[in-house]
Amino acid sequence: MRILFLGDVVGKPGYTAVLQHAEPLRKELRLDALVVNAENAADGSGLTSRQYRRLVDAGVDAMTLGDHIYREKEITKTLQTSKRIVKPANFPPDAPGKCWTIVKTSGGGSLAIVSLLGRVFMRPVDCPFIAIDRVLEEIGDATKQILVDVHAEATSDKQAIGRYLDGRVTAVLGTHTHVPTADGCIFPGGTAFQCDVGMCGPYASIIGRDIKRVTQTTRTFEPCHFHVATDDVRLCGAIVQSDVNGRATSIERFERRIDK
Repeated sequence: MRILFLGDVVGKPGYTAVLQHAEPLRKELRLDALVVNAENAADGSGLTSRQYRRLVDAGVDAMTLGDHIYREKEITKTLQTSKRIVKPANFPPDAPGKCWTIVKTSGGGSLAIVSLLGRVFMRPVDCPFIAIDRVLEEIGDATKQILVDVHAEATSDKQAIGRYLDGRVTAVLGTHTHVPTADGCIFPGGTAFQCDVGMCGPYASIIGRDIKRVTQTTRTFEPCHFHVATDDVRLCGAIVQSDVNGRATSIERFERRIDK
């Protein structure tokens, strides 16, 4: 299976880029599945129901979210009814959304999607290790292809989860910090890993936000709204190739600059 996982979609620039390039990328890269973290699509925080529907129509197979999951209240119904989007599996049981899902791929296979939220410098959540053990037991033999998005601040958090899952899932790919890391590898047990796959959005920015506004507030403590930036838009993520047993055979960073 050949999977492209795109990192945090940030605001209109990132969202528009994914809409315009999802289907062409599927053909160009010969993808079986396209998965996107849509955490920041709605003006930099959250996802609307309309955005969700348009991303699906554009060719996105499944979506993960993160700590901004409920910023747009309307997304709750989508989370409760759709089989293409998941909440972090270590959220409380009563939190709206599915802990995992399985989507059919264009190649006729199936891919399980799971999201976990880290605990270092993040909001209080349940243990991700206990949550993923429960989820993998529930998935059982339904599919051997399993992609885990670890939405976390600390690289240590992501590495610990990645090593814990080595040989048990196809890929553990990090999101949330918006900065692509250069540590893509395949662990000894056959699990592809990268601490952060980067963001889909404007890179002439501070993690997607207007540089002047962020630096002004950082220097003076004067609060202001951090507008989403607009320049140097890129799509960033990771391409994972796996065998029939769900073991990764390759991982490569993906980065595509989008002309304005």
